[in-house]
Amino acid sequence: MPAYEFSADPRRVDRVTVHRWLSELSYWARGRSREQQDAAIEGSRNYGVYDRDTGEQVGYARIVTDGATFASLCDVFVSPDARGQGIGKALMAGIVADVQPLGVRRVMLATADAHGLYAQFGFEGLRAAEKYMVLGAH
Repeated sequence: MPAYEFSADPRRVDRVTVHRWLSELSYWARGRSREQQDAAIEGSRNYGVYDRDTGEQVGYARIVTDGATFASLCDVFVSPDARGQGIGKALMAGIVADVQPLGVRRVMLATADAHGLYAQFGFEGLRAAEKYMVLGAH
């Protein structure tokens, strides 16, 4: 079984692979253009999990934040070939450790199927959902 490492170095992101994962395999970003994905990467804090021996990227996520009060966790994805090996947990642990020192009060995310993973890192459902609104919801 390969050994994996977390990185917050945006230069390590395999943009071709990440775009393929999200635009072809995710339910939330299907059809996203490469230009949109590159712009999203440029405007975010980027994270990856990599095979320590080969350097191959096996997981990705990004945070959009003002760096002080608010953050949104987006595009969390683990390669289908590497699922079930704790990569999602390694990704989340690294992200939480990276964002915590910023003092951000609230990190939001939306998920259709990974509530259990995020709950392990302190995420919970909205207590006062009626306070929140969204523009462009599908």
